[in-house]
Amino acid sequence: MVPDRAAGLAECARALADGEVSARELTERALARIDATQPTLNAFRVVRAEAALAEADAADAELAAGVRRPLLGVPVAVKDDMDVAGEPTAFGCPGDFPPKDRDGEAVRRLRAAGAVVVGKTNTCELGQWPFTEGPAFGATRNPWHHDHTPGGSSGGSAAAVAAGLVPAALGSDGAGSVRIPASWTHLVGIKPQRGRISTWPRPESFQGITVNGTLARTVADAALLLDAASGNHDGDLHRPPALRVQDAVGRDPGRLRIALSLKPPFTALPARLDPAVRARVVALAERLAELGHVVEEAEPRYGRIGLTFIPRATAGLAEHVREVPRQDLLDRRTLDAARLGRLLGGAPLRAARKAEAALHRRVGALFETYDVLLAPTTAAPPPRIGSMVNLNGLGTDRAMIAACPYAWPWNILGWPGVNVPAGFVGDGLPVGAQLLGPANSELLLVSLAAQLEADGRWHERWPPHRTPADSPVA
Repeated sequence: MVPDRAAGLAECARALADGEVSARELTERALARIDATQPTLNAFRVVRAEAALAEADAADAELAAGVRRPLLGVPVAVKDDMDVAGEPTAFGCPGDFPPKDRDGEAVRRLRAAGAVVVGKTNTCELGQWPFTEGPAFGATRNPWHHDHTPGGSSGGSAAAVAAGLVPAALGSDGAGSVRIPASWTHLVGIKPQRGRISTWPRPESFQGITVNGTLARTVADAALLLDAASGNHDGDLHRPPALRVQDAVGRDPGRLRIALSLKPPFTALPARLDPAVRARVVALAERLAELGHVVEEAEPRYGRIGLTFIPRATAGLAEHVREVPRQDLLDRRTLDAARLGRLLGGAPLRAARKAEAALHRRVGALFETYDVLLAPTTAAPPPRIGSMVNLNGLGTDRAMIAACPYAWPWNILGWPGVNVPAGFVGDGLPVGAQLLGPANSELLLVSLAAQLEADGRWHERWPPHRTPADSPVA
């Protein structure tokens, strides 16, 4: 069977290897879907039509010669904070950016696995917010409900995968920026261990809180893309032991002790779990218990962990702002946060980074009793388009914390987490839950996520909003 828009990453790779479809055919279909949905979803900042077709033709020549690589000829997308040779990296900012001379390490590894990079997906300005909107490119919309955001900051990647434009995409996660849009678009989103996927040409990103991760419709596809992109550059500061995450898909996780945490971590501003979201997460916990796991309510000892986040996030932002060609075009909130980052970039930043070891011990004590932590990914369903884009700094912080208070502590810790779909609330809006573990626990989290997927079959449900992508070219 020739793969259609519902085909996943692994199915596309298999069909290509078996000669059922060509890389050019798959790439042409992906480009047609992107073109048809740009006026509505607006998932892409850069579409590499000519270059992608040339890469597809080269992949077809390799396939015909008997060459086999994990993703040879499969079209994928990457977030526009990752360097792709010959393309600009605007990272959501307005203005003109020069094309990059070479691929970033994560993109280089995807190409080494044979993937065809069809484009770079939209992200909010320097990845700061849980929405994907801005004057540089407009608003990226949620395929499940076009009046709502797909989340952020990897919202373009999430929208592209959820709508079936590409089978999988890379994103990045500095405060939930893979897990939040995965939650709000009914996807699997893997935030791996810090350093699992290189951030080179940066030795680390945003003072170590941001990592690259994967978005896909299935656990197997998210794991396949993760393995393809994983590995380190010699200049990377963080180099975890190598894992083959695909091996955990379909593996029995065993009978686990799972801590259910519903209380938001400490924040200076109020956060409250929406009752409808709570009900979906609790239902997922109950299903885990029915699958044989021991599930108990227990809270990590986060303490005032948020005090260590602000210096790292704002100092990292200030580093990025220095590299923007036209800083005068940036959002006032960006400039204010960068100014704070410059103020906190000395002793406060050093203290925040030094505190990480103590936080590992304190939060990690939970894993002396439990194997996995289950928590909401967000406190609310996806907000409406435009509801955050014009707020001032304090208003934005209040809205962000109210909607997304759960994801960011794992960025400080640097540990892995996996968003899994938890169902729908209200007017058919997706929400998710995150499976969280200690250092280098991707195999356990992925095996548990795959068990939930086999039970819930969430990947069989598609967005109701049909577009011209459903034409015969799809």
